[in-house]
Formats: sequence, structure tokens, C-alpha cells
Amino acid sequence: MSTSKHIHPFKLSIPLSDLDDLQTRLRLTRWPDKETVTDWSQGVPLATIQELCEYWQTKYDWQRCEDLLNSYPQFTTTIDGVEIYFLHIRSKHENALPMLLSHGWPGSILEFRHVIDKLVDPESHGGDPKGAFHLVVPALPGYAFSSKPKESGWEIGRTARAWAELMQRLGYADSGWVAQGGDWGAHVVASLGHQAPKGLKSIHMNSIYLEVKKEAQTPCQDKAGEERALRLERHREKGHYGYHVQQSTRPQTVGYGLADSPIAQAAWVYEKFKDWSHNDGNVETVFSKDEMLDTIMLYWLSNSGTSSARYYWECEFDSTAWPIEIPVGVSWFAGDTTYGPREWCERYYKNIVYWKEVEKGGHFAAWEVPDLFVAEIYAWGSRIR
Repeated sequence: MSTSKHIHPFKLSIPLSDLDDLQTRLRLTRWPDKETVTDWSQGVPLATIQELCEYWQTKYDWQRCEDLLNSYPQFTTTIDGVEIYFLHIRSKHENALPMLLSHGWPGSILEFRHVIDKLVDPESHGGDPKGAFHLVVPALPGYAFSSKPKESGWEIGRTARAWAELMQRLGYADSGWVAQGGDWGAHVVASLGHQAPKGLKSIHMNSIYLEVKKEAQTPCQDKAGEERALRLERHREKGHYGYHVQQSTRPQTVGYGLADSPIAQAAWVYEKFKDWSHNDGNVETVFSKDEMLDTIMLYWLSNSGTSSARYYWECEFDSTAWPIEIPVGVSWFAGDTTYGPREWCERYYKNIVYWKEVEKGGHFAAWEVPDLFVAEIYAWGSRIR
């Protein structure tokens, strides 16, 4: 870890020249020909992305998003040679429980925009003040606005050690803290649980990744859960895993398009918002154009399409099946893309203190169904406070 432990205040200020450059690139987009199908089986339909582009050019307001981020206390600190950007939002309740929230791909710290106030100030939202949290929300290495690693080796375990160091620097290792994550954040949090650094009391995940075919070889009493896991695995393998193969094998190659074309970056991310959220076929019933473009803008303005994709190349162990002894909470949301029966999870997590399968919500639970997500965090938190 870095010998310098300084924490610096941060304020976001995107130059107007960057926004002008974006508008020029959008205006000069060279479009491909229209897909030859009437659905999404070949990817994002041309008309859909053209409509998004038109909105981006004529109605979207970046300043609104910049103001939102600047309304939170933002900081940076260098850990193991990488400058980590994070939000640190303390509750007015000094005895609140410190919690680290870790996002994934193609997410960002903005995934938590609708839950921050509810977790920090529960009584203002009809909750119990005894359930309050101090929040630490870091951006993964290579994701906006954390810096990009200059060397290989920034995989899940190294990121987990960095998060433990961050909580140590903020003074939470002695008082005790917890960690929550989904997608890559769940991988990092699972590794944290396995490492069990000083002060970590419990972890919670809203994504679980297991080697489904391997787990299914061991007899399981929950046949319905086992079949659900296998069905989702077959669905991913049939036409929905190309992004993973590309990013885990050749992230640099796909990165040239992501760095040069805002439309390429937008389509690469927008497709996942649609496919991984719990919607009726129209992603805008879950997310507004503005909120989707906010996250797309974080990738574009920080030029982190390549470095975020590279995280897949680094993290060969695509599983949260770490042996974990500390208390674990799991919340499954019905529209998520992966599943594993509790019986499978108990093979690795020896002390599951909270488990619930939620009927609504998908992969981006904190963003999609913030009230349900907060209820899950409160319920898990009540078991470990």
C-alpha cells in the first residue's frame, strides 16, 4: 500500500471544451445499417440508439448531474499507486454504522443516488434512526473518477485490500464497519469477507456468482432453485455473453471504439441497462434517459471505457464462492441475471444471517427499486448491529 495516506477534497468540474467535443462527435456519427431483425437479438436497434443520441444532443443537461455529484462530500486518496475517488457521507447520528457500498460494471457510484439519503438519514424517510449508516462509496480502479492502473494485477482481491485500507484511513477499522456490493462490487465484497480485515463485521451482496455447472454436480434438495440457476446460465450463454468474452480477453481492442465514439460507449452500456434490469421490454419504464446518460457520461468524460473493460481481463476468478466465516447477508432480486440456491451458498458462506428473495427489481437493485433495496439493507443491518 502507498505510504502516503493523505485524503484530498475533490470537486468535479468538466471543461466546456469536453462537452463541446462530445457534441461534435455526436453530430458526426457515422451510423451502421439497420439490423435485419425486429427485436434486440442483434443488439441495440438502430432507431433506439438514434433516439437516445438525439435526446443527448438536444435535451440532456450534464450540469444537473455534475451539481448532484458536487452536492456530496467527494474525496480522493492514493492507495497502492492508484488514486481512488470516493464519496464519504456521514450521518448526523455519530453512532451510525459505517458501510462501504461497491458498484460494478456498467455501473458507477450513481447506482446509489436514490438510497444515500435514506440510509444516512432514515428518520426523514419514515425509518428508525437506530438504523442509520455512515456511507463510503468508492469508484473501482479504472472507473470514473478513480485513476487508471498503470500496471496489471488490479483484480478482485487487490481491490478488496484497497477498500479495507480506505476504511482504515477513514478511521472505521477500530469502530467496526460493513460492506455491500453487487456485480463486481459483490465479487470485491466477497473477497473482503474472505480476507476479514480489521473491523469488518459483515458483508451483504445483491449479486451472487457461482460456477453453476460445477455446483449442480453435487446433489441439492432445492430442485426448483437449482433449475432456476441452470436456466439463467443457459440464457446467458445463448447470445448474452459476448461482452464478457470480449472484455475478459481483448479489452484493449474494444476500447478503441469506446474511447473514440460516444455512440459506441453509449450502446455498449445501454444494452446492459435494458437486458439486466427488471423491465417489461422497455428499459425506460425503469430508468429515465437522463439517468442512463448520467452513467454513460461518467464513462465517456473520464475515458474509462477501456480501463473499466480491462477489469474483466484482470479478474479471472469470476465467482463470489470465497470461503467466508463472518456474517453474510444475501438479497436476491427477481429480475437479476444470476441465481444460486441458498444450499449452494452455504457451501461457502458459513454464517448466513440474512437471506431473502425479493419479487421485484433486477441487477441494479439500488437504482431500480431503492425503497426495496433500503429495506433489505435495514433488515440485514438489524441482524449484525
